[in-house]
Amino acid sequence: MYFNSFLIFSAIHVAFAKVQYLGVAIAGGDFGCQIDGSCPTGSTQLPVNDDGIAQMKHFVQDDDINILRLPISWQFLVNNKLGGALDATNMAKYDQLVQACLDTGANCMIDIHNFARWNGGIIGQGGPTDDQFVSLWKQLATKYADSDRVVFELMNEPHDLDVGVWADTCQKAVTAIREAGAKTQMILLSGTNFDSAATLPTTGGADQLLAVKNPDGTTDNLLLDIHKYLDEDNSGTHAKCTTDNTDVFKDLAEFLRKKGRKGFVSETGASQDASCLTSFCAQNSLINDNSDVFVGLVGWGAGSFDSSYVLGLTPSKQNGKLVDNKLMSKCLLATWADSNNAAVKDPVPTALSPPAMPLSGSATEALLTAPGTMTTAQPASPTAHTSEPVVTVYIASDTAVLGTSTPPSSLTTLITAEGMPGGQSYSIALADPTSSARSRETATQTGGASPSARSIAALRWGCLLASLFLA
Repeated sequence: MYFNSFLIFSAIHVAFAKVQYLGVAIAGGDFGCQIDGSCPTGSTQLPVNDDGIAQMKHFVQDDDINILRLPISWQFLVNNKLGGALDATNMAKYDQLVQACLDTGANCMIDIHNFARWNGGIIGQGGPTDDQFVSLWKQLATKYADSDRVVFELMNEPHDLDVGVWADTCQKAVTAIREAGAKTQMILLSGTNFDSAATLPTTGGADQLLAVKNPDGTTDNLLLDIHKYLDEDNSGTHAKCTTDNTDVFKDLAEFLRKKGRKGFVSETGASQDASCLTSFCAQNSLINDNSDVFVGLVGWGAGSFDSSYVLGLTPSKQNGKLVDNKLMSKCLLATWADSNNAAVKDPVPTALSPPAMPLSGSATEALLTAPGTMTTAQPASPTAHTSEPVVTVYIASDTAVLGTSTPPSSLTTLITAEGMPGGQSYSIALADPTSSARSRETATQTGGASPSARSIAALRWGCLLASLFLA
């Protein structure tokens, strides 16, 4: 069905707080990689045995996780031949992991785990040339162009480089990926300083990376890649958590809102220390609470890690079944599941609020009326005025519009939405009946590599929000 418009009567802030993608890193292809980009192929331990495949099935079938991150080294894929073709033998091994991931029904993230380097040399900055890096991604994109559930993470944790030059390198890779036929898959753009959420808006290069565009000039499905740990030096090597990162992610969320863009937290992790069971849960709850700008959250890590690994999320075998550890259950799965319920802030004043009208589904929605005179909506202006009031709408990624109503004759304010809610983008403009229409807010729906639940109409305009109608 084509969503034409919906009605709203007051500035309200409604959040359906749940990231679209929740996942785990299935590590092993990155084993041996150092921050100088050296990755001995003899250290690679791809989790393609029965245990690794069983883990992926467990995470998807038992935990309802919908994305798995699959780290791999550049050296392994080309068998140490910089700028060369994908090695047939090694690529077949990695593809076995990718196909096992796809077979679960999950989305699968290809992560080149080289820190923007090859054996000490920075890509495009004295080390491998841009063309050599682009060649790698062109070949990968060609191979997986028809797999809409494959996500391309250009690079794991760049650091100590000129981020402006790096953004130019990323632009070349994005262009090559799209021109290879991977037109709609998500591409994650990683900043410097190890892609830290704390510095992305400032010295980490988010501004430069968000200027990267698809060949058609759009930024559809180009997301800011985000990493963050909770230990004393953000290295993910210490058991004790010294921060919950909530201030960091609040600041980054506000930055992304101002830019009208979205990000993907593709790596974060903690130990099972008591300090982390509090802090990691708090961080992940906040990320879910800001799901209007944070599309996904991936925990580190499982796969070839054994139970002794300090940040391990590898499930244990108990009575013939795989069982998640406390960190996984409490701070990743529970914070995601608990976020299904709507969190309502800044509600409509009581005088304007009629009794709620429950609809089917996991949330309660209400239809509102307000006094006034019905007017005709005006076309949206392309120019937003920041001094004017803003209506913030948080969107549930896994639900559909459940009800409709005829607009009341007393309507005073109209929001028009252009495009299909299940598509890749839409815009919202607030029209004032006493003056020319003014654009208040524009949002981008990432779409792309999406589960079937999102392919049907994917918007619920929730609690105390709107009357809506179809044309």
